[in-house]
Amino acid sequence: MSNDPRRPQGGHRPGGRPPMNAAQMRRRRRQRRARRIFHLLTRLAVLGLVAGGVVFVGSRFQIQAARAQQARDEAAAASAAAASSAAAALHEQAASSAARAQAAAEAAAILADPRMVLVNHDTPMPEDYTFDTKECGSSLSINDTLQTEAADAFLAMQAAAADDGVTVWMQSGYRSVEYQTTLYDNKTQQYLNQGYDEATARQMAANVVNPPRYSEHNCGLAADLNCPEYTTLDEGFENTEAFAWLCEHAVDYGFILRYPKGEQAEAVTEITYEPWHWRYVGPENAARIQASGLIFEEYIAQLQAAAAAA
Repeated sequence: MSNDPRRPQGGHRPGGRPPMNAAQMRRRRRQRRARRIFHLLTRLAVLGLVAGGVVFVGSRFQIQAARAQQARDEAAAASAAAASSAAAALHEQAASSAARAQAAAEAAAILADPRMVLVNHDTPMPEDYTFDTKECGSSLSINDTLQTEAADAFLAMQAAAADDGVTVWMQSGYRSVEYQTTLYDNKTQQYLNQGYDEATARQMAANVVNPPRYSEHNCGLAADLNCPEYTTLDEGFENTEAFAWLCEHAVDYGFILRYPKGEQAEAVTEITYEPWHWRYVGPENAARIQASGLIFEEYIAQLQAAAAAA
């Protein structure tokens, strides 16, 4: 023990805390540990909050990135679909154009077929239209030839009808332009003799006999047909077996009924019904015309429209 007279007796400093006993020391140590644990837990909590914030921010970023990627994918898909649609439209347009071009070429080829020449009141036979002829008429024929191909087709048709017990004759076929001129002039003269003026007489004559080069007979493809039981060329021919057979089979040999019955048909052809007048166009053309249901003038107009649409 110090002998310093300044040191107070009793073992503690003047004005200081008295020394702690063992129990107090243990309590203080517990308090210090509790404070350390509290600070440690506090720091851990803070770190947890920071980590959670980082995870939350990261999750938000990932969601936003996923949404952005989805938007990009959807945009890419829409762009691809638009491109595919545009390509399909272009393909369809190209196919349609190709189809029109093919149809136009086919129509032009049919129009160029000399068997399909159009001759009527408004359209004369082309001046450079030439052909060979062959006899195929009966002993009663006035004009007994047709274009060679048409004559062969008629003879084959006549033989087929005979096999079915039906007789078909050709009474009038090819007429030269000179012969047609004579017919037309003679008919005109008949009306002049009745007191009509020249213009009126010629117009009236044209309603009965086509002017030269305006008759199908001038191109060697038209045949006036009859039969032994009915030799007159008038509407009575429609009541014969020969006419019924022709209506069923003539198309197979390339012949069509040129001037059908009915106001609508007659308005198109400008020719009254002639059941005896048959026109050769070739088997394939005859089949197309029959399938179309059109009058020859209408069918030619349809071909011309198709050829011009290329």
